Amino acid sequence: MPQAPEPRFGTFFLPGPTEVRPVVRQAMSGAMMSHRGPEFRALYARVQSGLRIVFCTTRPVFIATSSATGLMEAAIRNAPPGRVLALVNGGFSERFANVSVACGRTVDRYEVPWGSVHAAAEVTTRVRAGGHTVVSVVHSETSTGALNDVRAISDAAHGAGAVCVIDSVSGIRGAELCFDDWGLDYVFTGSQKALAIPPGLAFAVASDRYLAAGEHDRRGIYFDLAEFVAASEHDETPNTPAISLYYALDVQLESVLAEGMPAGWARHAAMCARTADWAARMQEATGLAVAPLVAAGHRSPTVTAIVTPGGMTPQAIVRGVAERGYTIGGGYGKLKGSTVRIGHMGDHTVAGLDGCLDACRQVLRALSQ
Repeated sequence: MPQAPEPRFGTFFLPGPTEVRPVVRQAMSGAMMSHRGPEFRALYARVQSGLRIVFCTTRPVFIATSSATGLMEAAIRNAPPGRVLALVNGGFSERFANVSVACGRTVDRYEVPWGSVHAAAEVTTRVRAGGHTVVSVVHSETSTGALNDVRAISDAAHGAGAVCVIDSVSGIRGAELCFDDWGLDYVFTGSQKALAIPPGLAFAVASDRYLAAGEHDRRGIYFDLAEFVAASEHDETPNTPAISLYYALDVQLESVLAEGMPAGWARHAAMCARTADWAARMQEATGLAVAPLVAAGHRSPTVTAIVTPGGMTPQAIVRGVAERGYTIGGGYGKLKGSTVRIGHMGDHTVAGLDGCLDACRQVLRALSQ
């Protein structure tokens, strides 16, 4: 049976998984090796060095063979005992709150409208009033395109006596985050977003303060961070790793480090700005109510949720864009019927994004006729 031709590179703008360069995919065909042998330890040490630069840390970066949800659960299972204040402003921050409940925690929610961000001062007030020991927050909320000020929120949590656990799944590499300089407690991400390798790996960094204060009888086995710490001292993982994905990570980190973190942050910010400018020009030229869901100043550099004009369904827009050779995402959760999402992250550029935006322009004009 004949196979469909593979889409050309630079057309896949889903907000995760993002597009993966052919050279990175090809790297996954490398030979198997013992994950307790010297060859793997050398590979582990090499990617560990690169990931520390990505997270802006000198601490070990834990590498889990799982989706990012695994290290989200680890954030709660290894956190200090007590009440959790869950900051909710979208589908994935709601997921974080639900994971905390599933882990047996008492959870209070500080909710703001989807597309909004949280106020650090309110975090301080709520933690002090509720006696919370843990604050959970999403850095870049992939469902809405909102970017929380996690540095200020973490400082607010610390000032009230709590630790702060941060989901930066669609943030890391695309949005500035400096683990050591910002004095953060725990940050995790996944391989399939701005790092631009296939799904299946998750990464996290934890502070000594967070690890020392954590639960001891609810950690389980697979996501017990003490096991990750012990294994990392020998350039190993606590359980069998996805070796093929390590090959992909190794190749991709060469590109990430060659660009440099500040340049990568700037490139992602430029793509976010280009998308917002495109929406403004579309509205001016056509009168269609095309605009980012999130207000200026609070937009994630990696993903933009666009409110769809009245009379147009997100499904029709996504389908029309696909017919023109590009892939974008529909809305997520309760925004499924009112937004489309453009994932401008990973190895995408402003020039490549322009092609996608032009396809979106064509579809919006056609649907408005």
